[in-house]
Amino acid sequence: MDKNERERESSKRKRRKGLGLKTRTPSLSLSQVSNQSMSVLCGAECVMVLGCTRWLWRRCTHVGSDDSDSWPLATPDEFDPVPRLCRLILAVYEPDLRTPECVVKRVSYEQTLGRAPPYLIYLDHQHRDIVLAVRGLNLVKESDYKLLLDNKLGMQMFDGGYVHHGLLKSAIWLLNQEGETLKRLWLDNGAHYNMVFVGHSLGSGVVSLLTVILVNHRDLLGGIPRTKIRCYALAPARCMSLNLAVKYADVIHSVVLQDDFLPRTATPLEDIFKSIFCLPCLLFLVCLRDTFIPEGRKLRDPRRLYAPGRIYHIVERKFCRCGRYPPEVRTAIPVDGRFEHIVLSCNATSDHGIIWIEREAQKALERMKESSSETITTAPKVQKLERLQTIEKEHKDALERAVSLNVPHAVNTSEEASEDQKPEEAPQSEAEHVSETRSKSTSGRTNWDHVVQKLFKKNESGDIQLNREANALN
Repeated sequence: MDKNERERESSKRKRRKGLGLKTRTPSLSLSQVSNQSMSVLCGAECVMVLGCTRWLWRRCTHVGSDDSDSWPLATPDEFDPVPRLCRLILAVYEPDLRTPECVVKRVSYEQTLGRAPPYLIYLDHQHRDIVLAVRGLNLVKESDYKLLLDNKLGMQMFDGGYVHHGLLKSAIWLLNQEGETLKRLWLDNGAHYNMVFVGHSLGSGVVSLLTVILVNHRDLLGGIPRTKIRCYALAPARCMSLNLAVKYADVIHSVVLQDDFLPRTATPLEDIFKSIFCLPCLLFLVCLRDTFIPEGRKLRDPRRLYAPGRIYHIVERKFCRCGRYPPEVRTAIPVDGRFEHIVLSCNATSDHGIIWIEREAQKALERMKESSSETITTAPKVQKLERLQTIEKEHKDALERAVSLNVPHAVNTSEEASEDQKPEEAPQSEAEHVSETRSKSTSGRTNWDHVVQKLFKKNESGDIQLNREANALN
């Protein structure tokens, strides 16, 4: 029976073929179509999972030491002041500090009236330094939050770049209050001492912008040379645009401990401290966002703020290794790759503390001195001269690198040299110069608000520009 049915079916196919009729192919069923679409979706999900896994692996394995892998090691001479200045910052934090004779002035929150964090002025005769030390953020003080919140992206332009508006106002107020005191101390000590500004966290932004103002108006502080002005920003806040951070790298030095979150996040300070109690969530979201921003776009944004000056990176931990290792200090003036990636680490907030910075900086300095004493092959004076020449070359290379990367408002080495040149005066003895400066200082008190206003001029459209830029357009 089956054989006859097969024969009938074969005969029917032959008749259809002879008549030119095509056999009808069966159409795909709904279940078959859904199976094919599900396989496509599963493939897309696998690709997405693999991409997210790769991103998560790269972010989780990125440690703080990766940011400075190619940097050279610092020398003991250039890093020597850091532990000492950290202890001065700790003295500002101490509420019941016994004031020794070397402390010229100590100002609390009640005296600053919320215009600036507390600070002290210290006269260090041993190292021939006049030190202005400013403390960091106080989480229970509303005035510090107001200082941080007084800013918007691109709100304040200064000296050819952008700066944090609230920190600039605080720096101007501080100079108005203590400018005459600093001038008097420098002149009374024979105009030989160095003028050192140091700050932690919030205070680092204040002293950095204070230094930028002072470097451009040294005559109003007794004519102090640029080489005698130094600023140390500990756990620095991002307070100035990239062109200013590179331009003033010869006078501003930032100290970063391993995984510190503040120098790495480009999120405005006001947003960071609004979310201080959910900081891990914020850091993760910032990390995710910055992954999809191209490096070139970051460099071309003139409003993006950075940690100021030359950077000293204290490295004490390594990937997949437990505990702290003997710290080492690396230094450079980076332009691209300037601490652009958040480190997802449980130490991202603890490395911001001044106590840990002081402890690890002291260990690193002792280790550097031990290693340098074992490998001395040349005279110390020759070594110091060679290092100074290297530092100057690194600064020139960084300026040229910023110009080559088309960083907005970047200046080259020739423009930087022309700005520093001053008309030479008739030769006179140092004592006569000091006495003349003292007589000028008695004529009146310097108004630093007026000095800053001289840097700006409004064009016809109402935009604020530097005076030299406005003149170039006319």
